[in-house]
Amino acid sequence: MHLLIPAAGSGRRMGSNRNKLLLEVRSRSIIGWTLLAAEAAHHISWIGIISQPTDWQDLKTIIADLQLSKPVEFIKGGSTRQESVYNGLQALPDTARQVLIHDGARCLVTPDLLNRCALAIRHCSGLIAAIPVKDTIKVVDENGIIQSTPDRRQLWAAQTPQGFDVKLLKQCHIEGLHQGWEVTDDAALFEKCGYQVQIVEGEETNLKVTTPQDLAIAEFILKSRFGG
Repeated sequence: MHLLIPAAGSGRRMGSNRNKLLLEVRSRSIIGWTLLAAEAAHHISWIGIISQPTDWQDLKTIIADLQLSKPVEFIKGGSTRQESVYNGLQALPDTARQVLIHDGARCLVTPDLLNRCALAIRHCSGLIAAIPVKDTIKVVDENGIIQSTPDRRQLWAAQTPQGFDVKLLKQCHIEGLHQGWEVTDDAALFEKCGYQVQIVEGEETNLKVTTPQDLAIAEFILKSRFGG
C-alpha cells in the first residue's frame, strides 16, 4: 500500500518558527514517530512525504537516523493541504491503485490502525479513520447563539489515515480545482463528488499535535507506550 504524508505545515500555533514536525518529543522528531509507525505497518510498502524543499535536508537526516527499510520519496508541498495532496497524487507510482493519506502531525498513530485502513481500502473506494464524539455538540450562529444540538450518536470526529481509490481521488481533486472548492480533508472532496466514504474505527490516542499542550499529551502517551 502507498502512503502519502502531508508534512508541509508551519509551527505557528506551536509557537515555533520552523516546521512543527521537526520539533522533538521524547528525543525524536514528530515526523520521526509518524515514520516509525509506517515502517512497522506490514501493509505499507511505499512512503511519500509532501513537504517544502527547505525541510528536505532535515528530513533526510531524520530518515537516515531511523534506518527505514521502505522507500521514501520527497514531494514538493503546495500552499494548502489540498494542493499538497494533489501534488502527492501526481507523484505516486503508476502501479498505485489505492492510497492512504496520513497527516504527519498525527505521530501517535499505531501500525495496527495503518494496517486496518490499508486492508479496508481494498474493499471500498473511500474511507477515513474516525472516533465517536463524546461531547455534546452545539451548532452556533455568528452571534454566539445556539441554533441546534445534533444527535451525538451520528457524530464522528475525523482522523487520518484516510484511504481512497487513486483514480477516483485524482478526479475529485481536478473537479475541486474547477469548482473552486476549498476543503480541509480529502473525504470532503469525495463526498462533494457523490462518492461514499466508509468509517474505520480510529484511536483515541491518535491526536493531531498542533499546540504545546498537544506536545505534552503526546509525551505522556509515548512514555506510557514505551516507558522511560
